[in-house]
Amino acid sequence: MKVAIGGGVDTNENWDELSDYVIEAEKLGVDSVWSAEAWGLDGATTLAYLAAKTSKIKLGSGILQTVGRTPANLAMTAMSLASMSGGRFLLGLGASGPQVVEGWHGVPFEKPIRRMRELIEIIKIIASGERLAYEGQIYRLPLPGGEGKSLRIRAQPQPNIPIYLATLSPKSLELTGEVADGWLGTSFMPEHPDVFFEYIEKGAKKAGRSLKDIDLAVGGAVAFSDDVDKLIERNRPGIAFTLGAMGSPTRNFYNAAFRRAGYDEDAIAVQKKWLEGDREAATAMVPDELVIQVNLLGTEEMVRERIRKYRDAGVTTLRLQPSGRTLAERLETLGRAMGLVNEVSRETATAS
Repeated sequence: MKVAIGGGVDTNENWDELSDYVIEAEKLGVDSVWSAEAWGLDGATTLAYLAAKTSKIKLGSGILQTVGRTPANLAMTAMSLASMSGGRFLLGLGASGPQVVEGWHGVPFEKPIRRMRELIEIIKIIASGERLAYEGQIYRLPLPGGEGKSLRIRAQPQPNIPIYLATLSPKSLELTGEVADGWLGTSFMPEHPDVFFEYIEKGAKKAGRSLKDIDLAVGGAVAFSDDVDKLIERNRPGIAFTLGAMGSPTRNFYNAAFRRAGYDEDAIAVQKKWLEGDREAATAMVPDELVIQVNLLGTEEMVRERIRKYRDAGVTTLRLQPSGRTLAERLETLGRAMGLVNEVSRETATAS
């Protein structure tokens, strides 16, 4: 099982500290680092900076928002990052949600799955070096009736840039299985993998593939302590925010995923309190069990067992968010976690 980390957040960042963190993570054997993008700093520029600071670690966009860029712009950005990183770039894409799409980008949140499919098809045409001519429901290139012409990218073709999708709804998960090289998952509990994997596998079969052909990248916060209750309280607010605020009152894909996993009443209740403005009550209503199942918290033995659960569920890349108030503390947590992942990987190799 590979390990991935986040490469900072999309707010102002201590760039020297970020580069130190990623450089040390690379030394520890971390496979990939993923940028963020919401309504702050963009998700591509950070990776360009890290490409110049590192030599082996893969650099993933986690994610670039599809509505914020044209397909051609996305293709050019991906090819630029792949070129400057020596082929280490992973193109992570996501449709975002109605609040960001309509409130930030000013684009109607319509046909997100169709848009994603067409966008990926266009990116692949451009990256392969073929002349761009496309007739879709959303994108038509060149623009009909205008003066545009069918163009071919001037840069060296790069047809093998891996594409990862951040998806949650059943139909979008099917699309992931059908067209993507990897899945960037959230709201995932290894106790309930079929909430997601059933649909990804269904899509993979449509394309003549299997679930094993797709890099399944999920995980959560990792923190070590004998005081598990304290770790639960520290991580409870983040889940309350996800259940209550990550989407509109009618379309919260994160909330819906937890409901499919059997937390229907809890997810609805937390969202209701959050939308009423009572965030403290919403946070208190998040079940302890839910906090435990979406993270890796506790003693080394407890974290080791969580890693085994992700492995047994079929996860191929464990995405970790190491706890720590300082860079040194985050790296210490990451180092301990990497040691446990290596132990579990050796168990798997011995068993096979």
